[in-house]
Amino acid sequence: MPDPPVSTDIRGQLIFLGTGTSHGVPVIGCGCPTCRSNDPRDRRTRCSLALGLPEGNLLVDTPPDLRTQLLREGIGLVHAVAYTHEHADHLFGLDDLRIFALYLGHDLPIYCDGSVQSRIRQAFDYAFDPATHAYPAGGVPRLAFRPIGSEPLRVLGAAVIPIPLRHGRYEVLGFRFGNIAYCTDTNEIPPQSESLLQGLDVLILDCLRRRPHATHFSVDEAVETARRLAPKRTLFTHMCHDLAHEATNAALPPGMELAYDGLRIPLRWDD
Repeated sequence: MPDPPVSTDIRGQLIFLGTGTSHGVPVIGCGCPTCRSNDPRDRRTRCSLALGLPEGNLLVDTPPDLRTQLLREGIGLVHAVAYTHEHADHLFGLDDLRIFALYLGHDLPIYCDGSVQSRIRQAFDYAFDPATHAYPAGGVPRLAFRPIGSEPLRVLGAAVIPIPLRHGRYEVLGFRFGNIAYCTDTNEIPPQSESLLQGLDVLILDCLRRRPHATHFSVDEAVETARRLAPKRTLFTHMCHDLAHEATNAALPPGMELAYDGLRIPLRWDD
């Protein structure tokens, strides 16, 4: 058993671990003004959240930048993970989870739908090979799958509501935590899901770039969606290098702004 983890107490907070698109910002080899910006809000790792729930820390997605993100925010313990979908920029940091089963003393709960579980079992097949469990402790992720369906979940002492979304041809999930909803990687919110997004204090919404895209909301589409859903505050995420933080914020309507890596907002639960 390793020494107890050193971890910042994040109860009652939602932390943006990453707010960037699949390439991240700066983009490798790019010399555009955003990629060369000195504004730290223009440095975007791949999308993920950490939430301090009543009974522990929940991650939403495990991007390739996960280790760096958790170290940056001082989060040394994760109690569960929920996945929005199976794409590499939201999944392929999963191997960094292997330390947490050692700290917890049991397999790490993983909340996901069937497509995500299939991708994990395929991409991280070594974690499910009985022969690898003879390796020293901590050598492979120890995971306990928890299925996500259409019903609300009880996760770490809080209600979590799955929100079905469309991401081009893919069916993906958003989540509602109390009066905050997270809808990354989407370009269509079905009518039945819009009913789950009413009365929000904060809507966190996909907003890739100014030009239209086949699987993500553009700025104009994200603004129109936010106006229709009418949350008190909208924070955009999954931005590419087309969107410089300060200049884009200056042009957005009141109550709407770009999120940034490390941003923390209050998280409430009423149940």
